[in-house]
Amino acid sequence: MKFMRFLNSEAFLGTMIAILSVSTALASYQGAAADSEQNKNELYGMQLLTDGNAEYLTANQDIIQDYTYFDNWYINPDPEISEYYQENFSEALTAAMERSDYPFDDQYYEEMYTYPNELFAESDEYFDLGSQWDDRGDQLNLVMLTMALGLAFAAWASLLGDESRMRTLFGFFAIATLAFGIITYLSVPVIAG
Repeated sequence: MKFMRFLNSEAFLGTMIAILSVSTALASYQGAAADSEQNKNELYGMQLLTDGNAEYLTANQDIIQDYTYFDNWYINPDPEISEYYQENFSEALTAAMERSDYPFDDQYYEEMYTYPNELFAESDEYFDLGSQWDDRGDQLNLVMLTMALGLAFAAWASLLGDESRMRTLFGFFAIATLAFGIITYLSVPVIAG
């Protein structure tokens, strides 16, 4: 019975309202910050993806240019003209010519696409980080919802008379939602970086 009287007390309900109000505000703020981080990372990932696509197209153009120079070098009998085309080979093609008679091997393509592939990989990292922030934000929204529900229970309990059984029940629900909110908050993932 002592516990029931404690649940009915003004001091308990006032304390619950204060704790749940602060907890709701904190979870709301942290959820908004997580959403901001999600947006920032996804926007940077999109920028890198766009840059990667542009660099991929540039690499394709450079490869076509290498094919053109190589063909003209190969079929031209005049050494001066042939040398002109050879001087315009990309670094990757020049290195490939030293490796084999047919320079357009896998290593050549890997070298030509190195930079766009790095941008694509970095873009994926930022999208993954954005997804982690999204998960964090979702869980913080659940914490905020739980704390706001507990706040409503505590507020309703404080409006009811001391003799009301609903006051005790709402006080109990306020404690239960606070406990659930804290447990949920402790399970929210922490994101490094």
